[in-house]
Amino acid sequence: MGTILFELGLTFYFAAAIISTVDLFMGSRASSRLMLLAAGAGFVIHTSSIVYRYFAAGHIPISSMHEASSFFAWCVVLIFFLLEYRYKIGIMGSFVLPVVFLLMLSSSFLPREIRPLSPVLQSYWFGIHTFLAFLGNAAFAVAFGLGIMYLLQERNLKAHHLHGLFQRLPSLQMLDEMNNTMINFGFPLLTCAIISGALWAEQAWGSYWRWDPREVWSMIIWFIYALILHIRFTAGWRGKKTALLSVIGFMVILFTFFGVNILFKSLHSFQ
Repeated sequence: MGTILFELGLTFYFAAAIISTVDLFMGSRASSRLMLLAAGAGFVIHTSSIVYRYFAAGHIPISSMHEASSFFAWCVVLIFFLLEYRYKIGIMGSFVLPVVFLLMLSSSFLPREIRPLSPVLQSYWFGIHTFLAFLGNAAFAVAFGLGIMYLLQERNLKAHHLHGLFQRLPSLQMLDEMNNTMINFGFPLLTCAIISGALWAEQAWGSYWRWDPREVWSMIIWFIYALILHIRFTAGWRGKKTALLSVIGFMVILFTFFGVNILFKSLHSFQ
């Protein structure tokens, strides 16, 4: 049942990603609604898949790469719908839902067996730390999409392409504000995730910091988004510079999530 639910969710996300891509170039109110319906159906089924796996495993299902990629995608969709509910900007899905589909697609190729938690993961910190980290990174994923939207809109404006996509994208000011909202939402979550991770590490290994590759790269991510917030409020950076840093920050997140797990031996590698 869990496999069927996962595959159905993946299918609806794929449909939403395709519709969102078509909507980007041939947008209409009908296509935007269809995209949201497909994404909404995928989210409901995906949620059912996660809940089913939770009861099957007996713990929050984010201990393996398959589970982590799936849960990451779920968090991104959750943040996307919360932002869509507030701003009603359907075209945002064209820049966020393909990321969701790619995360789910990568999850589909990874081993799916349910394994018992290793002793170090059998802690109440496990759910707290990982949920905070994934939710924060999901906010940054949406900020990435908004950053791409900003860069496209600015390019259209400078080239005087004032028709088509330009008319469908939000104003630069709104995109900048939404980007800032996502970073302001994600940064405290990431900070709390790092703090809870340090407390967990002290409990598990007797030290708060061990210079583990994932710890180091997580701190690099923290500094990138701290820099964005710092220069925004002190140097008055707005618009293109913060949009670019949002894109770069999410690229580092993806490397930390996938690359560090593959390239480095880490105490924080997924099972």
